Amino acid sequence: MTQFSTFVQTATHKTLEQLSDREIYVQLLNYVKSLSADKTKNTAKRKVYYISAEFLIGKLLSNNLINLGIYQEIKAELAEAGKSLSHIEDIEPEPSLGNGGLGRLASCFIDSMSTLGLNAEGVGLNYHCGLFKQVFNKNEQHAEPNNWIEENSWLIPTEISYEVPFKHFTLTSKLDRIDILGYKKETKNYLNLFDIQALNYNLIETGIEFDKTKIKENLTLFLYPDDSDKNGELLRIYQQYFMVSNAAQLLIDEAIERGSNLHDLADYAYVQINDTHPSMVIPELIRLLTKKHHLKFDEAVEIVRNMVGYTNHTILAEALEKWPLAYLNEVVPHLVVIIKKLDKLVRKTYKDPAVQIIDEHKRVHMAHMDIHFSNSVNGVAALHTEILKNSELKAFYAIYPKKFNNKTNGITFRRWLEFSNQELAAYIKTLIGEGYLHDATELEKLLAFKDDKAVHQKLAGIKFNNKLALKKYLKENKGIELDEHSIIDTQIKRFHEYKRQQMNALYVIHKYLEIKAGKLPKRKITVIFGGKAAPAYIIAQDIIHLILCLSELINNDPEVNQYLNVFLVENYNVSVAEKLIPATDISEQISLASKEASGTGNMKFMLNGALTLGTMDGANVEIAELAGAENIYTFGKDSESIIKLYETAGYVSKDYYEADKNIQQAVDFILNPAIVKLGNEMRLTRLYNELLNKDWFMTLIDFDAYVKAKEQILADYEDQDRWNEKVVQNIAKAGFFSSDRTIAQYNADIWHCEG
Repeated sequence: MTQFSTFVQTATHKTLEQLSDREIYVQLLNYVKSLSADKTKNTAKRKVYYISAEFLIGKLLSNNLINLGIYQEIKAELAEAGKSLSHIEDIEPEPSLGNGGLGRLASCFIDSMSTLGLNAEGVGLNYHCGLFKQVFNKNEQHAEPNNWIEENSWLIPTEISYEVPFKHFTLTSKLDRIDILGYKKETKNYLNLFDIQALNYNLIETGIEFDKTKIKENLTLFLYPDDSDKNGELLRIYQQYFMVSNAAQLLIDEAIERGSNLHDLADYAYVQINDTHPSMVIPELIRLLTKKHHLKFDEAVEIVRNMVGYTNHTILAEALEKWPLAYLNEVVPHLVVIIKKLDKLVRKTYKDPAVQIIDEHKRVHMAHMDIHFSNSVNGVAALHTEILKNSELKAFYAIYPKKFNNKTNGITFRRWLEFSNQELAAYIKTLIGEGYLHDATELEKLLAFKDDKAVHQKLAGIKFNNKLALKKYLKENKGIELDEHSIIDTQIKRFHEYKRQQMNALYVIHKYLEIKAGKLPKRKITVIFGGKAAPAYIIAQDIIHLILCLSELINNDPEVNQYLNVFLVENYNVSVAEKLIPATDISEQISLASKEASGTGNMKFMLNGALTLGTMDGANVEIAELAGAENIYTFGKDSESIIKLYETAGYVSKDYYEADKNIQQAVDFILNPAIVKLGNEMRLTRLYNELLNKDWFMTLIDFDAYVKAKEQILADYEDQDRWNEKVVQNIAKAGFFSSDRTIAQYNADIWHCEG
């Protein structure tokens, strides 16, 4: 009898055969927790606190079994008992603690921190209803609460709690933890998730509407509550301060426990700020060191400056948070005192208004505070970091050239290959061994097989099997009928105009009109979208609406649906991504050049043998350099040209519309009676007008080039040997994009903590 069977027998007095799938799931969860409880903690002197508003961790059962090194053993044992591990995995709810790339990256990072054995942990909030559950009704997105916490979950309650002071009341927190296991590692780390004591689900009204004023009961209800009104903005401030105050108190307590006298706190703790959401940790640490622990202000500032790093994740000015001073005064007046002092310090040295913390409109620029009072500022892809230095943060780079550095993002190969694409992972091991799971650069050994036709054939077979698995999954879970013989062209990411799902939708219209006119593609194309639009982001929801209307029109047209299908997968999340990515042929990475900081979906697709169709933006630039320009498909204006157009207001969308018949036909089709009949005319008209009269993210500028590149990639797919040469080249060069490499670089260059 194996260890798991013995564990189950002891706990339930039953055999695996006698248990239901749900009962086995609970036993597996408890078994993993028991194995995890035996693992020790790294107690190295300096500890990293990676603070992030989101951690999109995905389901944990399979990931934990892989990291414990027992996945295949458990899978075989269950199969012997007539049970399917994949069915049991489906039972697990996905934690709704993140939204998109930011949260998924943070999750890959904490996995790699554990795998490298670093004393480094995540800190965030335990959102009970997460972002939202996406539901489609009448071809529109609707949002529902995503209650994910069950009686049996990965959350481990602790006795740790802190008092967090606000202007009118103090909240007592509680800390739940999730064990984060490294790959075949004897040590573990935690994801620390702070919560309030008196959460009230009854505050939720229709959908995800709720009373935003009852902070004592709503603070951890939702991730990114709608901040299109004042109460929403105030709630965001409450959430952010609650997160960082808890983090700051935790790290000070733990440092003292390890021997710090607080004058040497920077030797014991390092804080990585993931985007601007945790920025208030800087003044909060200074407040705690001065008010509670009686250090001098100037010393506290220097200590904090030496123990904080800021990761910038965006080039979009609107995404760099700026809070009205008056709002901060309503929530955390005790912090405003510190922020004003920090602003005064900056003004004493630098007269340029562009680098001051508080601007002339009395708004606090969180990123400015982060840059002045940290010792490291990093971008997340080579191009992104150069744009920060030369454009968006140029004034700061002039002051602090040594602070700026690049840390290109990465993904964890354990989840995105070993688990998500098990047949491919097993085949790679037969070719080059399993060393790549510890050192991803070993994938380069695959280059020896680049021209091997037998390998090409095997890769094509694995891709087809993944399409069959996706077909089954989509049919059972989403009611979608996938044609496994079609070429699968996928764009999965949160909906935003800069990511240009609308350009892909216009291509779909263009292709539909071609098919209607008798110009038929050689092979059927299935275009798949996945992603959510923020509830307050109207145009993004309008783009979703257009895609859903197109899907209904095209998939029900017998003249067209044998050549083209379009699907938008409802409630896209990590679990959907794990099925979609291995089955995809074409990876859509079509953001407007200079706007995507990095992307990580592009890396997952590359690793799983999809070819990139993209602009030279974010990490696409590094993908092209590594895989070779001839092995990916790039198009569109470069980032310098786009930045110049913004500076000179040189882009006029109507000019492109009037000059190009294909653009005219595609844009006009948005208001075609056949589409309007299926949809909401107000939404469609608004999107049409946006593209024609504003188009801030320049959809039309690259449309012609996009169509040409797409036609090229579709044509090249027909030569499967040449295609699979490119696939091998991409997989072999994907090793650079391991989050283990990224975290090793963070540690070597910024954190300096012991493994």
